Amino acid sequence: MKRLAFGCVLAVIVAFAAGVVHAATLDEAKAITEKAAEFWKANGKEKALAEFNNPNGQFVKGDVYVVALDFKGNVLAHGGNPKLVGANLWNQKDPGGVKYLVREQIEVAKTKGSGWVEFVWANPVTKKVQPKKAWVIRIGHEDYLVNCGVFQ
Repeated sequence: MKRLAFGCVLAVIVAFAAGVVHAATLDEAKAITEKAAEFWKANGKEKALAEFNNPNGQFVKGDVYVVALDFKGNVLAHGGNPKLVGANLWNQKDPGGVKYLVREQIEVAKTKGSGWVEFVWANPVTKKVQPKKAWVIRIGHEDYLVNCGVFQ
């Protein structure tokens, strides 16, 4: 019995080491963000926000989720922490106290249309503050953006 238990533990360790347990990549975060922007354009704002906020929906997978913001810093959807919906994060610095992460996301969306933003954030799965890199996309010519990132 001890050998069986040891074998199971060893199999889990090997699976993690071999990458069998999937961790999202930057390419996947970018693809999910692009899919979210297209979903918004095809289905409208209200339906998109409902889907982004749906914990069992297509845009929430563990520590990978979509966030939608307006250009005033208001959280319209947050797949990782629904309690943030309705909050204004314009003056919110990242938990490291280094940067105004929402302002930077808005600036990238306004000036470039899309791009990467790096910051630190609380991982909803591990509950630890970790470095994160998010792909940001402006929704057409509207004053909204969506993003999805991966914890590093």
